[in-house]
Amino acid sequence: MTERQMQIGEVAERTGLSLRTIRHYEDVGLVSPSARSKGGFRLYTDADVERLMVVRRMKPLDFSLEEMRDLLEITDRLSGDGDPPAGGERERLRERLDAYRKVADARCETLRAQLMAAEDFAATLRRRLDADG
Repeated sequence: MTERQMQIGEVAERTGLSLRTIRHYEDVGLVSPSARSKGGFRLYTDADVERLMVVRRMKPLDFSLEEMRDLLEITDRLSGDGDPPAGGERERLRERLDAYRKVADARCETLRAQLMAAEDFAATLRRRLDADG
């Protein structure tokens, strides 16, 4: 049974990313379509869509393209279909992955604090409108 393949428009709908963004992520080496149609159209699999979703989830945390690429390489290597990393390499990869996790956790905390401040501000505006109403 062959895996279902989607054209870029369907992938854009499923991921909420624009066609331009998906093409850009391909150009910078973050994601590649699994195949091309006879007419040259990009064809993506569910695994490609999941990879795009990982990139999409990294974006609000301000990871650079280089950090995204590095993180994807780490996860690819740890879960790859090729030769599994040997003990020492595996440990180094896990340490690097954990460092990214710590950065992501810290950035999430910063975003939570910013959201709380923004919600407080919106509540202040609502109270102001109610008081003037």
